[in-house]
Amino acid sequence: MAEALRVGIAGLGTVGASVARVLRDKAAELTRQCGRDIIVAAVSARDPKRDRGIDVSSAKWFDDPMKMAQTAEIDVFIELIGGDEGPARLSVKAALEAGRHVVTANKALLAKHGVALAEIAEKKGVLLNYEAAVAGGIPVIKTMREAMAGNSVTRVFGILNGTCNYILTRMEAEGISFDACLKDAQRLGYAEADPTFDIEGHDTAHKLSILTSLAFGTKIAANDIYMEGISNITQADIRAAGDLGYRIKLLGVAQRTESGIEQRVHPTMVPTASVIAQVHGVTNAVAIETDILGELLLSGPGAGGNATASAVIGDIADIAKSRPGFQHGPVFGRPAKELRPYKKAQMRSHAGGYFIRLTVHDRIGVFAAIAKRMADNDISLESIVQHAVSGEAAAQKTVILVTHETTEAAVRKAVDGITKDGHLTDKPQVIRIERAG
Repeated sequence: MAEALRVGIAGLGTVGASVARVLRDKAAELTRQCGRDIIVAAVSARDPKRDRGIDVSSAKWFDDPMKMAQTAEIDVFIELIGGDEGPARLSVKAALEAGRHVVTANKALLAKHGVALAEIAEKKGVLLNYEAAVAGGIPVIKTMREAMAGNSVTRVFGILNGTCNYILTRMEAEGISFDACLKDAQRLGYAEADPTFDIEGHDTAHKLSILTSLAFGTKIAANDIYMEGISNITQADIRAAGDLGYRIKLLGVAQRTESGIEQRVHPTMVPTASVIAQVHGVTNAVAIETDILGELLLSGPGAGGNATASAVIGDIADIAKSRPGFQHGPVFGRPAKELRPYKKAQMRSHAGGYFIRLTVHDRIGVFAAIAKRMADNDISLESIVQHAVSGEAAAQKTVILVTHETTEAAVRKAVDGITKDGHLTDKPQVIRIERAG
């Protein structure tokens, strides 16, 4: 049997403690599967006295993760610190430069420094594995990096944030407001005290940028993603979507176009009969469309200690199965130095059309003015419906428009025109309608 694989875990929070626990509890099974023992040889965290529910006293303690990353006492550095700078980036860089394999769950780090770190890993001939960084326990990275050889990806999209999916699911199922759902998500631990990173789409954007690089062979471009969150989604939108045969999901979408690569994160209406519309709660799902395979949908737990730990363990096992002299595959599916510069796609027609909700003054001429603004911008309407607003707002009406295929620019210009005309009593709502399998 080969020598034991010695791992060092930096960060002993929920995920780090779960990884250490699985490596202990499943030691015999992992040895059988990998052909060698995997032992936790070192750990690093901020508080050595904190009770984490796991005994790590047999591992060498390091106050400084940088020192642990450089020590010859480990073969693999497990980064579970978090953050795109500071100890996380410095220790991962140090480990790779010292010839250590690295496993990380840090999507923010990869979104900002992934290509540079990949170049170091490939130069040193070591692995940089990051399955847990995208979609938790779903093996989407392995699938795209290893199992789809020869396929050309045309589009990748999915539900990549469990917090947002949980909120939208409960809003629809229980008819409660966004704010009430968010408070419940925070109470249950699904949302942070400051939920901005999740609900405004940043978390999804980081994950999408990594998938885009894998799908299209481009450098990671997290700053070039069009991004909207879900904080402005109301019960009126949820009800209207249901009436029209749709369900609202926060999607990350990347697709190849004639002018470049399009990346966007935003609330989306998907047909209720589609598979992705059936993904509820904190579950994640990723759809990959290719020329050979067609469409593949992967779905499963997207967050939490066990789901993320499972992905980390899988990455460690892959390293344990490799042998000295084995030529490792490139970090992002292609050699890092061959990744092409990201070319942002020009504004294009959106194949699924748009949902537009307008709250307007109930007076003569408003409906005609709205229709004229749409016509002036060459927007063809699939349907237009008016609803009276009851109660104190009885002098208002809700107008719901569904467009045929048109451009983002045309929709925004039309809505801006309607706003300038002074017909609106509330902010307009624009939601894309996405074709989905």
